[in-house]
Amino acid sequence: MGDIRMTAWVRGRVQGVGFRWWVRARALELGLTGAATNLADGRVEVVAEGERAACEQLLALLRGGQTPGRVDSVIERWTNHRGSFTGFEER
Repeated sequence: MGDIRMTAWVRGRVQGVGFRWWVRARALELGLTGAATNLADGRVEVVAEGERAACEQLLALLRGGQTPGRVDSVIERWTNHRGSFTGFEER
């Protein structure tokens, strides 16, 4: 099926609670590359590249209610895989 890029913007109490570390751990377990980045408006941007099924699993985990902090909403965008990551970073 090929690789894809999923970008998710996560709103809630997601900064300063270990959220990016948690996202990184889940993404690596799923074999994804990318980054979780704190944004100035309090959201976290999650960019994940890899198999679509793995990206969908990560998205389900973000919405699943078991994250550190509190997730109020997740908006995602799907685009072509760019291959710009070699691992998964917390930014």
